[in-house]
Amino acid sequence: MNDETFLAHVAGTLAALPAVHAVTLGGSRAQNTHDSGSDWDFAVYYRGGFDPADLRDAGWEGEVSEIGAWGGGVFNGGAWLTIDGRQADVHYRDLDSVEHHLAEARQGRFHWEPLMFHLAGIPSYLVVAELAVNRVLRGDLPRPDYPEALRETAPAMWRGRAELTLRYTRGAFVPRGQTTEVAGALAVAAMETAHAVLAARGEWVTNEKRLLRRAGLREIDTIVVGLRADPGVLAKAVDEAEALFRF
Repeated sequence: MNDETFLAHVAGTLAALPAVHAVTLGGSRAQNTHDSGSDWDFAVYYRGGFDPADLRDAGWEGEVSEIGAWGGGVFNGGAWLTIDGRQADVHYRDLDSVEHHLAEARQGRFHWEPLMFHLAGIPSYLVVAELAVNRVLRGDLPRPDYPEALRETAPAMWRGRAELTLRYTRGAFVPRGQTTEVAGALAVAAMETAHAVLAARGEWVTNEKRLLRRAGLREIDTIVVGLRADPGVLAKAVDEAEALFRF
């Protein structure tokens, strides 16, 4: 199958599953930033009693989780599959939950969740960002603009987290010469600050892969490379990070 035939095949199969109302393509392939090795990110938007067993019955090779197996929050489960030789992810999206987070985001309200592989965690408005940037393959979904209320509340939250991250680092890790801990904290604070920068611009974020570049914070690489187990050097690095982040 070529790419368009593949998309039609997968979208049609997913859309036919019980309780599914819409199917989207996300990730780099939805935003035309992919390369030949990029995987395919799909989401099924369901209402009511979606059963992962129905997805397993499609017969695709891979792992299909139960609902809630990925933490039970914004990312409530999904599948890692191989379809026609292509690597494909399928995320579960409960429409009732998505509509709730959309309504909250329009009022400037959201919450933070940890998520594996994401250094800074994720905001609950991530599912709203997906509505805004993903490509709808089947069904109908809202296409929200970035809420003005969210541009007011999100930057302050993310900058507050970054500031506290560095403050703790300065007091707990720097005096002990703990290079690894300082490096990790600088990375986390950089991601938190990048979220703040893009929220202030009204730009959606769906993952961290290009977050630092988009926010103009790649200079943190130079600061991290210069770390060594010397409290003076580590303290200087935190100072430089704070200057970069413009606290």
